[in-house]
Amino acid sequence: MPREPYYVQSLERGLAVIRAFDAQHSELTLSDVARVCGLTRAAARRFLLTLTDLGYVRTDGRLFSLAPRVLELGYSYLSSISLPEVAEPHLERLVAEVRESSSMSVLDGDDIVYVARVPTSRIMRVAINVGTRFPAYATSMGRVILAGLPPADLDAYLARARLEPLTDRTLCTPDALRAELAQVRRQGHAIVDQELEEGLRAIAAPIRDRSGTVTGAVNVSIHAARATVDDIRERILPPLLAATAAIEADLKIAARRPVG
Repeated sequence: MPREPYYVQSLERGLAVIRAFDAQHSELTLSDVARVCGLTRAAARRFLLTLTDLGYVRTDGRLFSLAPRVLELGYSYLSSISLPEVAEPHLERLVAEVRESSSMSVLDGDDIVYVARVPTSRIMRVAINVGTRFPAYATSMGRVILAGLPPADLDAYLARARLEPLTDRTLCTPDALRAELAQVRRQGHAIVDQELEEGLRAIAAPIRDRSGTVTGAVNVSIHAARATVDDIRERILPPLLAATAAIEADLKIAARRPVG
């Protein structure tokens, strides 16, 4: 294909050499790299030795393999992106698997604020977009975040929050909410059954940082006619927990700094 004048072909080839290594080919000879990348042996040798000098490849004299320093390339990307950007591809995979809408939120004051969302269809009367706010006490994401608060912070929240009945199912007394949050804390997820809006069920799991502090939550929301609470727990909870675990793993990588 024709290239733009600025195109640096040697950079393309150097990256191709790095990509030649994978789970099935963790060690390659010079001839292997030349064949996989479509290079001459002389060119493959120059690229491999340059990458070795830079610390991205190591060799025993015959076999070459990637060195840990190659992780810097991924660290640089992950360190530059935000929580929603880390989460979004995982939310997309979750939605593709369960075929229901998924969102991520954080706590802001007494409300949750949506910071990422992958919808399938509108199932609420109120449209949800990034930036939408809901009272934390009546949402599945809000409850897993509240359940992760230090006791003093939770006490302060319960003392000041206006717990209003949004539907006839809403838990709206401090004692009832405190008991529910204790259950959420024990089981590691929250299910809200038509407490925010009639006809809407949702399940959420927390997102924790490297220290174990709950910094956000991910949910899956479902129309009540499509799934019972037991169905949600059986069908949705496992992929939801897998998604939050993957997000946490990426956030841990992003928080690290490579050792030079």
